[in-house]
Order: sequence, then C-alpha cells, then structure tokens
Amino acid sequence: MAKIKGIYAAGMSILNDNLSLNIEKTILHSENIIKQGCHGVAIFGSTGQAQLISISEKIDLLNKLSLSKYKNNFLIGTGLNSLSEIINMMRIAISLGFKKFLIMPPAYYNYEDKEVIKFYSKIVHSLPESEIILYNFEKLCGYKFSIDCVERLVRQFPDQIIGVKDSSYNLFENLKLDNFSVLPGSELKLLSGLELGCSGIITATCNVTSELSRKVYDDFLSGNKQSYNKKLCEVRSVFDKYNLISGLHTFFSQDDKIYENILPPLRLLDDNEKKDLISELNNLNFYSKSLIAA
Repeated sequence: MAKIKGIYAAGMSILNDNLSLNIEKTILHSENIIKQGCHGVAIFGSTGQAQLISISEKIDLLNKLSLSKYKNNFLIGTGLNSLSEIINMMRIAISLGFKKFLIMPPAYYNYEDKEVIKFYSKIVHSLPESEIILYNFEKLCGYKFSIDCVERLVRQFPDQIIGVKDSSYNLFENLKLDNFSVLPGSELKLLSGLELGCSGIITATCNVTSELSRKVYDDFLSGNKQSYNKKLCEVRSVFDKYNLISGLHTFFSQDDKIYENILPPLRLLDDNEKKDLISELNNLNFYSKSLIAA
C-alpha cells in the first residue's frame, strides 16, 4: 500500500511588501487549498520560493504551522543544499511533530547515483524516524533519478524512503515498488499516472486546480466517468506557457495585491503575459477565486 496518496499542492509563499515571509497568510493559503480539495500541501518546495527564503523564516513558519489543525496534511521541504542545514531543519520539524519530508538532491554540482545514495543515507542515518519523498526534478537540480537509484534507496531504507515526486517524468510510467508512492508533478499526468498505479500528484498548479484535480482523482477511485480531466489538463497547459511561480502569483494578485510580492530574481508576468494568461483561462470558464482571507 502506498504510504502517501492523493492530491497535493506545492505550496506558495506569501510575502510582505518588504519581501519578508508573511507566515499567517502563507499558512492560511495552504489551509484553504486543503479545504478546497487537496489532501495536503508540500510547504517550502520550489513553488514556495524555498531556495530564496531564510532558514529563520522557515523555522518560524514551522512553529506556527505545528499548531494548525491540518498539521498532518503537510509535507515539509527544505529548499537547502547544505546537508547539515537540511538535517538541522528536519530535526526541528520532527521535534514539532512533522514526519514527512520532500527532499531534492543538492543543486549546482554534478554527481551520479552513488553520490545521491550517500546523500540520502546520511539523512536517514541522522534521522531514522523521518519519512522522505524523493524529489526528481533535473531541470532545477541538474540530476535525474534513475529507476535503479530509487530501487536501491528503497531496498536500503524501506521505512524511510516512502515515495518520489517525479517532475522529470522518467519514473512514473515504469517504477513499480510495493509500499512506495509515485507522484508525478503535473495534472497532465494525473489520470494516466493513476491508471499506471501512481498514488496521485504533487503540483504547483494545484494551488488553482485543487477542486478539479480532486474530482478527477475521486472519479478514478470510484470508477465514474471522467468529466473533469479535459478541463483540468487545459488549465494546466495554459499555466505551462509561463514560469509557474510567476503565473500563479500573477493569477492570485487579481484578488489580493500581496501576491504581487515575489523574491528576485523571480518576477510577475508582464502586462501582455498577464493579459494572455487571464484571457485564455477566461475562455475556459476558469476564473480567479480568492483562496486567502484578507
């Protein structure tokens, strides 16, 4: 049985005008996505600008998030390259009651499977109580997991390596392991992934597609006719024309200007891009819906 399954959003980070992290609104945004249909949220992933946010702000948010009634619905990312800082942040999260983590291999340096296995081994040996979802995203970190690497990690650490988020899309069609979750990183792969035995998805655009994604997921489990997958894929395809962080912040800024705050070197869509994004979504009868309370 898969250890994690369902519809997960890659959570957004909401920033103040001075570009500090607005902890309350970041948590509220994620809680509202869960209320709308997501089984959970992966906080401090790439969509959450985690590589650009300070460790102290992340820890402050974890302290507040530990009080949420949806605490058990969160996966915790780190957005860090330093092994010691990853372990230290995970240790703090574990002390607050969090257990599941989404961890990407370090960026910048070139390495192969054996080095990646050593990297995760160090984490597991330091924190054997943790449960880790591998994050496969070659575009961001420069490394792409092989099926062999994942299989070796799971054989070595069956209780700690519990799944993979596959945003490189080289695993989800062929990786078959018992008691292990495979979650593609796009709604475009949701239905086909479920048909192949995947456990769900973890995606940036579930910040806006939570209801549609959940309907596709539930209809699949119930054996119902798929009435929502076409629109879900069309919405995702519109966002895929842009940087997803830029597109999502631009989309939500229609309802709340705080979403215009974004950490450099990231940016909002320019006026022409914004016009095209909103126009295409309107043509799909997909409109802005405020997820964050004022």
